[in-house]
Amino acid sequence: MILTLEVEVTDFLTENTYFYIDDKTQHGFLIDPGAKAEKILQIIEEKNFTVEKILITHGHIDHIGAVNEIQNALKIPAFMHENGKIYAENPVKNLSPFIIEENYKLNDVNFVSDGEIIFLEKNPNFKLKLISSPGHTTDGAIFYDEKNNLAFVGDTIFKMGRGRTDFPGGDEKTLIETIKTKIFTLPDETVLFSGHGEPTTVKAEKKFFVE
Repeated sequence: MILTLEVEVTDFLTENTYFYIDDKTQHGFLIDPGAKAEKILQIIEEKNFTVEKILITHGHIDHIGAVNEIQNALKIPAFMHENGKIYAENPVKNLSPFIIEENYKLNDVNFVSDGEIIFLEKNPNFKLKLISSPGHTTDGAIFYDEKNNLAFVGDTIFKMGRGRTDFPGGDEKTLIETIKTKIFTLPDETVLFSGHGEPTTVKAEKKFFVE
């Protein structure tokens, strides 16, 4: 089960927060909680979900802004790519002073490497593979479920678009290479869930891709 919550980070910026829940156990992952911690916690309670882990596709404030509050409430770990340390610890890098006018840092994160498998304790067969996807940021990560043909891709790629590269750590050449080698090598039917906008597929984005 995938439940998408579009959260308002500021008056002008919204972001997709995802619940990826195992239908058998009602345990699952919370991906990119960017804001509205109270609303996210309310959904968890109402749906009777057990969120075991928070997964972060990259360290920009619109994707991490509710992490600390949710961790404090649920006592659960958060995971991001090992290159995310600088974004977790440096407000200028994670853009928080410019977007929410606060200096925000992550308090407790597990930094993991490319290729690591993150699974549910309740059902180890329910799992996501972290695939390094630099370009929008240096710590970009895709969380890929090969069995179910889907991937949470953060701001690496959008429906008919791709992430910006003018923020700290962004690089256009690297992002293009990431899309070509990390996303377009996935099966065509793979559904891509982005940090902003509607879902798309690998096949659809190949048609629109322009270097």
